[in-house]
Amino acid sequence: MTDDELLRYSRHILLNDIGIEGQERIMGGHALVVGAGGLGSPVALYLGSAGVGHITVVDDDVVDMTNLQRQIAHTMQRVGQPKVESARQAIEDINPLVRVTPVQARADAALLDTLVAQADVVLDCSDNFATRHLINSACFKHKKPLVSGAAIRFDGQICVYDPRDERSPCYACIFPQDATLEETRCATMGVFAPLVGIIGSMQAAQALMLLSGAGEPLTGRLLMLDGRAMAFQEVRLARQASCKVCGQSH
Repeated sequence: MTDDELLRYSRHILLNDIGIEGQERIMGGHALVVGAGGLGSPVALYLGSAGVGHITVVDDDVVDMTNLQRQIAHTMQRVGQPKVESARQAIEDINPLVRVTPVQARADAALLDTLVAQADVVLDCSDNFATRHLINSACFKHKKPLVSGAAIRFDGQICVYDPRDERSPCYACIFPQDATLEETRCATMGVFAPLVGIIGSMQAAQALMLLSGAGEPLTGRLLMLDGRAMAFQEVRLARQASCKVCGQSH
């Protein structure tokens, strides 16, 4: 670790749970962030500032004026630019030591199969069930921990699905692909701006814990936030034998 890195990451190094060894693991880590919007913005910024060595950001959208109410990685000057390029610039403005790979593409099964295999931790910051299930399937296939977050209106949730742990459920255990679920998006339902910041920051924290070995990740624990009352509720989850993604192999 260089003198500049020792200074930059000194507040992490002072933490006994992280120290030099944990920070070096963070610096050697590769995080895949799917989605560069409300959740992906704080995720990307905190992973970058914390020194995750390689961050791959996937999104096919461009920055729009309506994004700026909550998507803090983007600016007025970058309206019309690809979100992944805007996120890359925002990360590099904070920490030029981090390698950022922007991928302006829709996260389909083939792309995820390639990118998930290369990552150490995957963060689902997408906004639709189809993409979430594709991410989950790729993570289970390649045995990569998945940090999943969601936020709409005043309600948020976060959970870690870790296929390396045989007790951990996967996303499809909780939200089956064939279930009839209401698809709600902030474009039609609205979202409280700080809520995505809270959930996204928690996702970044979980990813850093998984990379560094610090703390106890939310594996198999669904944490739900009622943003109106600022009240958290935790539900412990179990792997479902009938799950079409992870149940058949166990």
